[in-house]
Amino acid sequence: MAAQFGRRLCKGAATTAVAAVAVAALSASQAPGVNDHGRQAAADAAPSPDASASDGSATGNSPYYTDLPPLNSPSPSPSTGAGPTTPGTSEAGIPATVLDAYKKAEAALREAKPGCNLPWQLLAAIGRVESGQARGGRVNADGTTISPILGPQLDGNGFALIKDTDNGAYDGNSTYDQAVGPMQFIPSTWAWAGRDANGDGKKDPNNIYDAALAAGHYLCRFDWDLSDQRDLDRAILSYNNSREYLNLVMRWLEYYRKGTHEVPDGTGTLPGNRSDNGAGASPGPATPSTPGAPAAGGSKPKPGPKPERPGGGGTTEPKPPTTPPVTPPGSPSTPPSPPATPTDTVHHLEDAGTAKLTAMAGDTFTKRISTRAETEAGKAVGKVRIRFTIVGDTDTTFTGGESVATVATNSSGVAVAPALQAGEKTGDVTVRATVVGRMIAGLDYTATVTERAADALARTGDAALTCTAGGEFANQVEVKATYKGAVADGVAATATLIKSADDPTANDKGPFFKDADGKAVRTLTGLKTDAEGLLKLPKLYADDTTGTFLLRITTEGGATLTVELTVAAAETSSPSPSASPSA
Repeated sequence: MAAQFGRRLCKGAATTAVAAVAVAALSASQAPGVNDHGRQAAADAAPSPDASASDGSATGNSPYYTDLPPLNSPSPSPSTGAGPTTPGTSEAGIPATVLDAYKKAEAALREAKPGCNLPWQLLAAIGRVESGQARGGRVNADGTTISPILGPQLDGNGFALIKDTDNGAYDGNSTYDQAVGPMQFIPSTWAWAGRDANGDGKKDPNNIYDAALAAGHYLCRFDWDLSDQRDLDRAILSYNNSREYLNLVMRWLEYYRKGTHEVPDGTGTLPGNRSDNGAGASPGPATPSTPGAPAAGGSKPKPGPKPERPGGGGTTEPKPPTTPPVTPPGSPSTPPSPPATPTDTVHHLEDAGTAKLTAMAGDTFTKRISTRAETEAGKAVGKVRIRFTIVGDTDTTFTGGESVATVATNSSGVAVAPALQAGEKTGDVTVRATVVGRMIAGLDYTATVTERAADALARTGDAALTCTAGGEFANQVEVKATYKGAVADGVAATATLIKSADDPTANDKGPFFKDADGKAVRTLTGLKTDAEGLLKLPKLYADDTTGTFLLRITTEGGATLTVELTVAAAETSSPSPSASPSA
């Protein structure tokens, strides 16, 4: 994610000031506990999965709508029409398609990441604050906004400075990035967080279904549990790193939790105030039915107070200059370029002491990738976004299930990726580190996923394993596999009836298993321990050979167990005594 840019600069308009004060007051008095729980705001904080989430935001900390929900609770209504509303309930109405997208995203995350506990009302709260529910639900039948919703260009002039990362593909701006769509993703975040929720083969930030699902996955990364207030705070702050934003989203979340109702698309209530008072917003086509509707990505700017006349006596409109300003000789004809950002100074990436990365299938890697951003002279560069991407055909992910993570470098120029979670596919996995917004060579790391292994095997029972020649063993062999004392589940194993302790080749006589056709087999492969580390072998049979035999079980990782089997001679019945001869 982007390096922390600090809270956005706001214009000194009265509406914004009043809104900010109201947010703080209402949040303090009514909202549930919203606290700083160790979120690392300083750019030089020690990297961690939590810190990486707060270093930047999904929106690039773009402006947002600051309208507060009414103080009175909404009245939930099952109606799908646009019937009459009472004061304070119109804001609870959510356009039908937009509401459907939020609920479908919640259902998808309930299946994909059940531990996240994402409520659709959180998506609705963010959608309200970011775009006024797609500008009152101005979407077409498939959920795509009728006209683009764009935030102001992030050129450092009152906002964060984020130079173009998508060549204008999403925002139409090849110089600077702009937040895009109803959930206001910046292009560099959408590039990895985007989702295709409506199955049309495209990941479109302007489509409410795609954007809502992407927002849900974004809020659920890092294994956050949104039923925990601390994780909920972290997730919201990662969307837009502002305490005022967090408090406002929490107010709308609680408001929607108390009740909502569906309204027709295009009839939703439009917000009127933005955190930047509308300055810098990219204009969008006005809605014919709603004159004066907010411009794309923001509300229509409201005039500030008129300046007082010198000495009092009311106000007067400022007059334009009677002559155009004169450019001093030698002045450049074009505005000067913005100052270089830390990203502009990065020349290359270096490994920052990453240890060997190895884990068994299904386990979490104990070591993490560390990358250092440096200038050409080898000097550390802080506040730079490093994107870590898992490439290739693998089911290994970062903790939380994502294949991409973006982390800001600290004051030592180091970014530490979240922990890797090994999948079931074994072999080498490539993780590539790149600088967001800078076209320089990436740095590849190799992580190796090995087979699940066990280092110990033990029988679960001690009953003797005996039978008579030509019969079957009454007890089946069951063993438990462990690795470093812990259950070793999913471990591959082989069972072989061997010739002797010194000769591990399969015996050609004595006890045997049966295959699907009932034929004798003395080696079983493809066995695996279950979730409890247990392995129960099929029933054993004996031929006519008597004596003591050995069954050897081996697993991936070198664990071996040898079990004795005894085959006794079949009992023979004694002949009945013959009748004595008659005298």
